[in-house]
Amino acid sequence: MLLHPTRPWIVRVAVVLAILAALLGTRLTARSAADLHGQITAKRSAADALKAQIDADSRQIAATANGLSAAQSRLASVQSTLNQHVGELRGVQTALLKSRDHLVDLENRLQAATTALSANLVASYEGGKPDLVSVILNSHGFGQLLDQVGFMQRVANQNGRIVSSTRTARAEVAREATRLQGLEGRDRTLANQVLNQRNQVAALQAALSRRQIAQMSQRSRTNGRYQAVSAQLTTLQKQEQEQEKKAAEAAVRAAQTGNADVGGITINTGGMVQAPAGAPEAVKQIIAAGNAIATLPYIYGGGHASFHADGYDCSGSVSYALAAAGLVSSPMVSGAFEDWGDAGPGHWVTLYANADHIWMEVAGWRFDTVALAESGTRWARGGGEFSGFVVRHPPGL
Repeated sequence: MLLHPTRPWIVRVAVVLAILAALLGTRLTARSAADLHGQITAKRSAADALKAQIDADSRQIAATANGLSAAQSRLASVQSTLNQHVGELRGVQTALLKSRDHLVDLENRLQAATTALSANLVASYEGGKPDLVSVILNSHGFGQLLDQVGFMQRVANQNGRIVSSTRTARAEVAREATRLQGLEGRDRTLANQVLNQRNQVAALQAALSRRQIAQMSQRSRTNGRYQAVSAQLTTLQKQEQEQEKKAAEAAVRAAQTGNADVGGITINTGGMVQAPAGAPEAVKQIIAAGNAIATLPYIYGGGHASFHADGYDCSGSVSYALAAAGLVSSPMVSGAFEDWGDAGPGHWVTLYANADHIWMEVAGWRFDTVALAESGTRWARGGGEFSGFVVRHPPGL
């Protein structure tokens, strides 16, 4: 049945409303579906952004963990070096104490020797220092003389050796003490330097630990937000699936009865098609507009003076459907579509144009005035002319 209203634009509006009612079930408005789709898109975008943030936080945490591991290794190395220097310092200190004890012992011995020598000198002075003549005169025989002279010589030599060796040992111990003191100072400086390094690495490790804790807390908060958004997205997707299910059921009922009721107005729904689930909004708009004029008659030049007409030719029909999706702003002749859009077939919409005719495929459906002449509706499955046509498609579709 073809529609021939006296005010065709009112009928087309009613047809569009009927299709939207079938698509949306009990909601009856396209706006609610568009709002739901927009919410889903926004939530999905938010979820993607949060997931990207979680991934970025995880990479930062991993980098911080690597830094902590490196700092821990460095700290262990510095601590090992410090322990080595501390051990060396303790050895130097022990050797220094032994050298000082030995020096004190030598000094005591030197003091005793000095005291003994002093006593001998005093005794010699007070008792009179024997000279060689006195020894000879007082000796009883040559043997006694030799014994007394040898004894004096031995005493003198022994005293000289004691004084000389004691002074030499004292000088050597003093030099050793000086060397050990220098070594002690050097090792103490090295130990302090290593200790400072250990403190710096430990401070870095503590800072990295605090940073890692903060990063993990941030990731936890972001993950909580992501879980909340994901739950909301799941709810919206379930609502969308319910709407699509109701729309499919309504479409079946409409196809069985051949009628749909919108606001108390009964219109013929024959020749109309339904957009597939997941189709882009522009495709849904093209199909809805195509449904609005699917059964209107073919009129040569129809739809070119204005989008609102009693009938449409091939280019007027295609222009009307594309304009509903905002893809063209004014009616175009068929030849003009040879250079329109992008070359080649599209994923959702493909135009076949030459100077004499144009038709298109939308979501697997053929939209063609030739199909109107064959079956009374511009929509058809399969068929169409391909030879001699330029193949184009809307950008992105």
